Amino acid sequence: MEHEQIHKKIGKSLQAIRKARSLSLDQVAELTGVSKAMLGQIERGDSNPTISILWKIVNGLRISFTSLIEEEPAKVTHFRFENLEPFVEEEGRYRAFPLVPFDQQKRFEIYTVEMEANCTHISEPHNEGIEEYILMMQGELDITIQQKTYTLKVGDALRFTADQSHIYTNKTDQKTMYHNIILYPS
Repeated sequence: MEHEQIHKKIGKSLQAIRKARSLSLDQVAELTGVSKAMLGQIERGDSNPTISILWKIVNGLRISFTSLIEEEPAKVTHFRFENLEPFVEEEGRYRAFPLVPFDQQKRFEIYTVEMEANCTHISEPHNEGIEEYILMMQGELDITIQQKTYTLKVGDALRFTADQSHIYTNKTDQKTMYHNIILYPS
């Protein structure tokens, strides 16, 4: 797919931002000190604005410079399990696949974890405010937090603050699989 020329992208972004804020070209001209005619040319992609004009626009609208050239996030993202490289511990018997990577805006990440039979994994305490959500998909899992053990079966979920040591144990003779959602404080 051919990349769009930068001035066309800036024009589309500026127009989208202006419409999202219900501003007229006159109002944007007033906020930015850039003429209505110039703003119209920029939005249509007819003008390749100078950096100083772009700075007037971003300062007047109180937006970041890159917000004029950022790619719009995809409405659909397909994360394929088969393409993932796992983090491996316990001699390969504990595998954490980064299914949905961390996103600065959303503040979470999702792993698919596989644990072989009779495998134990000790997790160090995470930073304060971090929460974990465990959603069981296959097998059975014991999670020990502050000397209390919770047994999860298929379909179960567990939420806990992860700023304390926690131990994952698959005591069964079959593989266990679960999703681990890690939520970071803002």
